[in-house]
Amino acid sequence: QVRLVESGGGLVQSGGSLRLSCAASGSIFTFNAMGWYRQAPGKQRELVASARRDDRPNYGESVEGRFTISRDYAKDTMYLEMNSLKPEDTAVYYCNLQEYSSVFRDRLLYEYWGQGTQVTVSS
Repeated sequence: QVRLVESGGGLVQSGGSLRLSCAASGSIFTFNAMGWYRQAPGKQRELVASARRDDRPNYGESVEGRFTISRDYAKDTMYLEMNSLKPEDTAVYYCNLQEYSSVFRDRLLYEYWGQGTQVTVSS
């Protein structure tokens, strides 16, 4: 069983920065992707950023150029550096892990979610 634990959320003023962390534990497949999603009240959950070892990071359009995702593969930890934060970035941010087949790299086998961490940006 894989467990994901987020940390680093909080309250910040518009234009400020925050860094989120997600630590994964358990038996994790080699071929995986980790990512950040967010959900604001009354809205659908959306992709913020994702990263896998064999591909370039992928960012949501609204955060491109402001947020940076990184991974420490040795520690199974993922980070999200958020700069130039805006009030519309306010949401619960969720860590996500997707595990893929070693033979068919695009075949999703398992998916896990963290409990979420609140990010609030005041104007």
